[in-house]
Amino acid sequence: MIEFMREAIALAVKKMRQGQGGPFGAVIVQHGEVIGRGYNRVTSTNDPTAHAEIVAIREACSRLDDFRLTGCDIYINCEPCPMCLAAIYWADIARIYYAADRQDAADHGFADAEIYLEISRNPEERRIQAVQLLRAEALAAFREWQMKTDKIDY
Repeated sequence: MIEFMREAIALAVKKMRQGQGGPFGAVIVQHGEVIGRGYNRVTSTNDPTAHAEIVAIREACSRLDDFRLTGCDIYINCEPCPMCLAAIYWADIARIYYAADRQDAADHGFADAEIYLEISRNPEERRIQAVQLLRAEALAAFREWQMKTDKIDY
């Protein structure tokens, strides 16, 4: 386990030094083998979703040709932000190992803790305004999905 965490940390440092993005690295492991690696590419790709965990999940899923990473572990040099935590859950990853935590990230200028707080608030209390529109029309798509016989559940 320690070697995978050291790999995530080393990847974060190496790619940060190369100007690829922030100091974040992730490694996904299945049965003791690395199947996905990711580092922060936000600033180098102008993609706010290109966090290390997301990049690693995409690589691992592509390698396994599956959107589920059931039974896999992820090693991250920092506790995942809310977006990445959600992606880890969607991917059905078994365990999260992390080094630094959200307060460490906040102490170094990253908004993880702030976003965790925002998510805990009701939509009408959040900093970014959320307005619900056309719910009935949207529910029609969900009803159709429920009736679909060839759907792949996730």
